[in-house]
Amino acid sequence: MSDYARKPRRKYCAFCKDKAEYIDYKDVQMLRKFMTDRGKIKPRRVTGTCAQHQHSLSMAVKRAREMALVPYTVPVVSGRVDGRGRR
Repeated sequence: MSDYARKPRRKYCAFCKDKAEYIDYKDVQMLRKFMTDRGKIKPRRVTGTCAQHQHSLSMAVKRAREMALVPYTVPVVSGRVDGRGRR
């Protein structure tokens, strides 16, 4: 069987597996696993969370941002002077 015909492995919701009934906004280390390095919330198709837990996860991240526990955005340092790539 070739590589492209293989089925991808099924992602399971980490919160359903642990039987979590509440996602705590104060648990910053856990929230960081579901955020990109730039501070955006990762989508369901990447993390594998179910719809109910993704909704409560996004609400927890938004609460943590409001309380200044996690940043809204992270400043990006690049070699560009203007937005077009010229110096």
